[in-house]
Amino acid sequence: MPVNVVSAGFATTVQDLGRPGYYHLGIPMGGAMDRFALRSANLLVGNDEGAACLECVFMGPTLEFSEDAVIAVTGGDLPPKIDGEVKESWSAIRVKAGQVLSFDYLKSGARAYIAISGGIDTPPTLGSRSTYAIGALGGVEGRAVQAGDVLPIGAARRRVDEGRSLHAALRRSPGSPAELRVVPGLYWHRITEAAGRTFFDETWKVASEADRMGYRFQGGSPLEFVDREPPFGAGSDPSNITDACYPYGSIQVPSGTEPIVLHRDAVSGGGYFMLGTVISADMDLIGQLPPNTPTRFVKVDMQTALDARKDRAAMLDRVRAALA
Repeated sequence: MPVNVVSAGFATTVQDLGRPGYYHLGIPMGGAMDRFALRSANLLVGNDEGAACLECVFMGPTLEFSEDAVIAVTGGDLPPKIDGEVKESWSAIRVKAGQVLSFDYLKSGARAYIAISGGIDTPPTLGSRSTYAIGALGGVEGRAVQAGDVLPIGAARRRVDEGRSLHAALRRSPGSPAELRVVPGLYWHRITEAAGRTFFDETWKVASEADRMGYRFQGGSPLEFVDREPPFGAGSDPSNITDACYPYGSIQVPSGTEPIVLHRDAVSGGGYFMLGTVISADMDLIGQLPPNTPTRFVKVDMQTALDARKDRAAMLDRVRAALA
């Protein structure tokens, strides 16, 4: 059951839950920036939670269906339209053969996820259909979706009723200002106590350089570094270190000016110090932050991070129960 791409929108890619296990080789896990939204969309249409969907940024594609299907759109508030008629997000929508899915203007958030019953059935690479464009892996020929593409769709696992939806209480979106919880990292000692307090006290804004590799933030005070004798190979910039591995969510601050949070398609290592790491439970929120969003970083300890991960897992269990 192919779906025809009439127009591709902006940076629309095929994504699933990614390809873990290759980061040590320089290939990131990738996958959906907002994994909760992708899982929810798949559950709404009766797919496995990790089935491949479309991830679209700021504006949606226009798709023509060759056969009947059930779809769901989750994530950012990007209202779907069937033949021009606006439908509900976070709900199962039945689409008939020949009908066209398009989208209204984005109202909030940054990324929407389009699940289709049966899942997008492009060939997997290293165990995943997720698009990693820099490495030309997954998706449609290793690239973003383009007008004229024909997306293969798998066989639906089960029939679901149109109109079933996920209650607003079971959805998750950033607040205003957004709050991202951070565990200070191995290189926290590189900045002064005053600089550390200021980093967490100030409100930052998402810069225009915000994509699948990382999100840049600006508007806060430059960091003050502790004096040191630069180690061999690190260079004179106080934010440089001898090369180290980068965890997902790690916060680089090149030259101490603008923090960059590494995300799903991040490089695996390099020579910038890491202030700390955004906890796993808050990584989905980053993918829903459009440019200029006010953001606060909140200092937490490891136990808080583990509790938050447990709470996030419990919320997913409630979604599964609601849509069982």
